[in-house]
This record gives sequence, structure tokens and C-alpha cells, in this order.
Amino acid sequence: MSEKRKTSGLAGRIALVAALVAAMFCASVPVSAKKLNDKVQNRPYADMRRFHLGFSVGMNTFGMSFHHNGFVTDQGQTWFMSQPAYNPGFCVNGLAELRLNDYFSLRVSPGLWFGNRVIDFYDVANDVRERQDLKSAYIVLPVELKFAAQRMRNLRPYVVGGVIPSVDVAKKNIDFIKTKSSEFMLSVGFGCDIYLPYFKLIPELKFCFGLTDCINHDRPDLVDDPLRTNVNLSVKRATTQMVVLSFYFE
Repeated sequence: MSEKRKTSGLAGRIALVAALVAAMFCASVPVSAKKLNDKVQNRPYADMRRFHLGFSVGMNTFGMSFHHNGFVTDQGQTWFMSQPAYNPGFCVNGLAELRLNDYFSLRVSPGLWFGNRVIDFYDVANDVRERQDLKSAYIVLPVELKFAAQRMRNLRPYVVGGVIPSVDVAKKNIDFIKTKSSEFMLSVGFGCDIYLPYFKLIPELKFCFGLTDCINHDRPDLVDDPLRTNVNLSVKRATTQMVVLSFYFE
């Protein structure tokens, strides 16, 4: 359990450091950028538009951070949960961006995120192990604020952060754990606008952290299944963690 907390804390610190480094880079773009812009630019007036539309495709990994409560069964079992590996998933989003001023913009990017989490359940005392594939299909609605640095020739780095309400529409079968149908996450990330002759290509790396317990503890379907019931009673809460790599086309 301590290792999971350390892993979760490390992931959070990595995301925070990455966002701070990107923010410092954006804020420290020198005035000498004008010299870099002396050459001909692709799409020089693209950022002057009030509204921007586009779409993105990308990859993701879904993770879960478990918090156990130390529950012990009458048979002396104490169940723990972990995610031994991270599988790549797929995501596709639309994009609508509102320009607020030269540096800030408000962005909404509804989409579909597909992924799978492999969860291991183990009772250390009796050396009993079980495994579950937890598939998810999220309808997401990220609402984020974007801060972009001054454009340098055909590049413009930025940082982004916001909130992501989501709904999981994947079918839930009877298994050890079930996730709730809706979640709420915070997001922080960074990327770079790349100005090509006919469109903008925008690679972006984003970290998402769930704010609510994603486990559905109300399980009347497990009344006649003591094993799965005990597993559910052993977890206090769990939160979702995601890493999303997207490529926007605008």
C-alpha cells in the first residue's frame, strides 16, 4: 500500500514539475523572438481569429490509485489491489477554442477515450491471487484554459489546465470491482503549436487526476459471492489517473 502511495505521489510530482518547467519556458521567451520571426511564417494570421475549430487523435494510459482500509475477513484474509502494467488506449476529440487575448484562450474538446486496466487482487496471508480486466469507454468534456508563449517562427509552446467531467459508457459485467458511471478529473499539460503551410499540428501531453472515488461500492449483485464481497470491502476508495498524448489538427 505504501508503494502505491509513493507511486501516486511520484506521478503527481512529475506532472507538477513538467507543468512548471513548461510554464517557465513559456514565460521566459525573450523579446529577441522578434528576430526569429524575421523569416516568412506559415499562416501568419491564424491566431488572430476569434474562434478555432479542429480535432485530435491520440493515445492514453488509464491507471488507478487504490486506498485500502485494512479490512480482515473472518478467515483472516486481507485483500490488496494493484495495477501491474499499463496498457495503451485510443482517444479522439473535437476542438473548439475561444481566443481571449494574445496569450490566453478557452478550450473545449469533447471526445471519446477508450482504455483497459488490468487489476490484480491478492491475499498475502493465504497466497491467493485473482485478476480482472477493467475496460472503459469515456465520454469526456475537457474545459481548459490555455496560456501560449510568443510565437517563434512556426512554433508556439503553451501550457494548459482545467477540469474534465466524464461518463463511462462501457458495459459493466459482474466482477470483483465496478467503476462508477461518472467521474470528475483535473488536468494539466503542455504542448506546442506547429504552423504548417495549410494547418496547425499540435502535439500535447496531458496528465489527468481523478478527484472522486471511482469505485461503485453499492454491489447487491454480490450477495451470494463472498469472495468478491470481501474484495470490495477491502478497498476504501480509488481514484483514476491518466496520461494522454494527443495530436490536434487545426
